[in-house]
Amino acid sequence: MNKVTAHPQLTPDELQQLRWLLGGALTLLAVSTVFTMDVGASAVAALTLVTVTTATLRPDWLVWVPRWVHRLAFSFVAAFFTADLWLTGELLSAIVRLDALLLLYRGISYRKKRDDLQLIVLGLFLVVLGGVLSVSLGFAVQILAFTAVALVLLMTITLSATEPAAEKRVAGGALPAVPRWARHVSWPALLRRVRQATDWRVVALSTGLFVGLVGLAALLFVTIPRFQLENSFFLERFITKKTRTGFSDTIRFGEVTEITQDNSVALSVDVSDRRAIPADPYWRMLVLDEYRDGTFRLSPGMRRLALPQERGGVNVRGGLRERAGATADWTFYLESGVSRYLPLLGPFELLRFREAQNYRFSRGLGVVELRAEPATMLAYRIEGMENNAVVADPAFAAQWRAHGSNRWSAGALLLQLSVSAEDREKLARAVGEIRAAATPSSRAAPDPGPPDVAEFLRRAEAWLQHQHRYSLSPRIPAGDGDPLLRWMMSSEPGHCELFAGSLVLLARAAGLPARVATGFRGGSWNGYSNNFTLRNSDAHAWCEVFDAQAQAWRRADPTPGSGAAAREDRGGEAGLADRLDRSWTARLDSLRVFWYRRIVSFDQQSQLETLQAVKEATERSGQQLREMLERWAGGLRAWLARPWTSGRMAWLAVIGAGVLVAVVGLRWAARNFRFSIFDFRFRRRGQNWDVVRAEAGRWLTRIAQAERRVGETMQVVAALERLRFGARETWPEPRKIFARARKALREARSDKVGRGLRSAPRKT
Repeated sequence: MNKVTAHPQLTPDELQQLRWLLGGALTLLAVSTVFTMDVGASAVAALTLVTVTTATLRPDWLVWVPRWVHRLAFSFVAAFFTADLWLTGELLSAIVRLDALLLLYRGISYRKKRDDLQLIVLGLFLVVLGGVLSVSLGFAVQILAFTAVALVLLMTITLSATEPAAEKRVAGGALPAVPRWARHVSWPALLRRVRQATDWRVVALSTGLFVGLVGLAALLFVTIPRFQLENSFFLERFITKKTRTGFSDTIRFGEVTEITQDNSVALSVDVSDRRAIPADPYWRMLVLDEYRDGTFRLSPGMRRLALPQERGGVNVRGGLRERAGATADWTFYLESGVSRYLPLLGPFELLRFREAQNYRFSRGLGVVELRAEPATMLAYRIEGMENNAVVADPAFAAQWRAHGSNRWSAGALLLQLSVSAEDREKLARAVGEIRAAATPSSRAAPDPGPPDVAEFLRRAEAWLQHQHRYSLSPRIPAGDGDPLLRWMMSSEPGHCELFAGSLVLLARAAGLPARVATGFRGGSWNGYSNNFTLRNSDAHAWCEVFDAQAQAWRRADPTPGSGAAAREDRGGEAGLADRLDRSWTARLDSLRVFWYRRIVSFDQQSQLETLQAVKEATERSGQQLREMLERWAGGLRAWLARPWTSGRMAWLAVIGAGVLVAVVGLRWAARNFRFSIFDFRFRRRGQNWDVVRAEAGRWLTRIAQAERRVGETMQVVAALERLRFGARETWPEPRKIFARARKALREARSDKVGRGLRSAPRKT
């Protein structure tokens, strides 16, 4: 008799342990998404992670939590949420912290089925919210992992026949008793038991269904028509965030440089025509006109004069006229937390947001300001954008001619020197030295008249670079007077803000309107996703000086190593070769860009492009398949058309015999080795799966269909019923019974055929 062991099953205590482990894993997955949201809940999330991890690994320790903690838990959580909302005024941040606290409490208390279901709902809220706010590629991984674990937890809850034992008060104490399932938990042993009890056919089927569900969701996402929403997502209204990159309307020395220590992505840019890419791009965001005590800012007067009232909509007209011929389209993906001022290369024809935005736009300043910093990635597209180191500004030129340095004009704001008289004298001496300096190509005498702007800027840049070296860790000398003047008159190294600010003061002292511009400079070209990638480390500050003769603003970058002139003739493909990035970081960034292009910004145009690409790929694959089949068919026809020699006949006979042997062998194996061929579960040493009962049930079904109830057949049916339903100790030899069943089935079928022939009507 074969020794057959029963299929192992988990005990009720083991099911409760598995539920506890899955609930802890689900909590950790959900709380980890808080770190992707800039909502100020990292401390609560870290506390939840540490506490829930400890409680999940050692559930018996929860007995030491006093009973009064459970009684006051929800009162404390409600009071915490009320105080949090009252003190911060940020609804969404308070809700996230509330959710994390509820998950914390559920993680340190013994849960019932209802509590596990609440755990799934609370965790799903955090995962979805994290995906909406971060717009990160990691959201796809998080939601898939969360869904898989949640489905397994729901199945485990369904399999649990009973609730865990209710907590009982220990005699003479206030602590609850440890449930039976939590007293002696060995997670390695539980995992081994789960592996033994797992039916791998069910796992394979479940995995296939899950993959099919994901594929169906992706197919629906691609095919469902897109709708353009005219209002931004409502969650952004409940988040207030501080700009982390330093790009605000008030910048102190060092704030822009601090961001250069951060190498995270700030901006990704797609361009339709590579030839439009400049050799040395300056991604301009904001201009600052007022300087006082080491701080540049956008003055209230300039904001009042240049920035109009707030508007709302999807399109922003930039002022440039539409040009004949095709122009490059630029698509920007601005990460959250960068700034509410949008990066631009220069003047443009049309800026189009993906969703309606509240904004201010100044053509004179070339600045687009949003009402608030975007809480998520912001996508916008620009058509007909120019990139010139000299930007025409006829409106300011007219004001300059009409009012000059009138104290209430914009020109006066760009000439202000808010420094002491002694510092003004230092500036005057420095300007005199710059004007007296000869050009490298000539030894001309100094020009005491109005300076040529381009020549003055060249000499001023050379003077500053001769005085100072570049350094991210500058030291401003101590002493009296303005800190920027103290650095300018020293020989200490400095960063881009100090160089740009010094050039602004020198230009104003020379009677030239000047301002500081901030944004990004340069960037890298991702060789995998074919887009520009700008990191926070590309943050930069430079200077813009007005040239009255040209009626335009000239960009000047006095920071040593800018090298703009050396790359003026290396735009387009040649410039991209210098910036090509094929590192592993670029591979990861390309996934981010793919996520933005095809998922986050998947509008109707992207849908049509995707469907067209799928159509073209399908047509190409079909064409290749047809060509391959035609080649095979042609080869077969040519082979058949050749003379049939004895050798060819012999090979054909060998092939036919091989096919026949394979078919007969498979049929024989299917009949005689049914237990091993159709059992897809993994075998373990010393164990045989209980497939005898299943095989006996199949033979009982076949014999019942034969409709024979006599003699030997009834004895075989009784033996099969013993194998199917009886105790193993009473089993006869399974192989002998199955052989008798096969013989009885053949006899029953032969007898049935004979009865049919005898009952057929005879012809007369």
